[in-house]
Amino acid sequence: QVQLVESGGGTVQAGGSLRLSCTASGGTFNRYNMGWFPQAPGKAREVVGATRWTGATTIYGEAVKDRFTISRDNAKKTLYLQMNSLKPEDTAVYYCAADTNPVLLTRSRSRYDYWGQGTQVVVSS
Repeated sequence: QVQLVESGGGTVQAGGSLRLSCTASGGTFNRYNMGWFPQAPGKAREVVGATRWTGATTIYGEAVKDRFTISRDNAKKTLYLQMNSLKPEDTAVYYCAADTNPVLLTRSRSRYDYWGQGTQVVVSS
């Protein structure tokens, strides 16, 4: 069983920065592809960043590339999302997720089988 716990959310003004963390327990973190999926009210969860288990390959959502950076520290079993130049439309609950049977790195949330409880990010204008 894999448990994921997000932290680092909060309220920030537009143009500001936040760094989210997701710490895993149980399982074998360094063998999992990991992703961040924000969900705003009334909208689906869509990936903003995902990283292969090695950390060598990453993908980003179009709306956030050049502003967000995903990274991981396998020794600490922790996934990060550095968010810069935040916009009000980035407001959402941010969930981290694990694909524990990775084949390819994917944006598809259906591939991710373990999810954290989410951390709220509010960007004020």
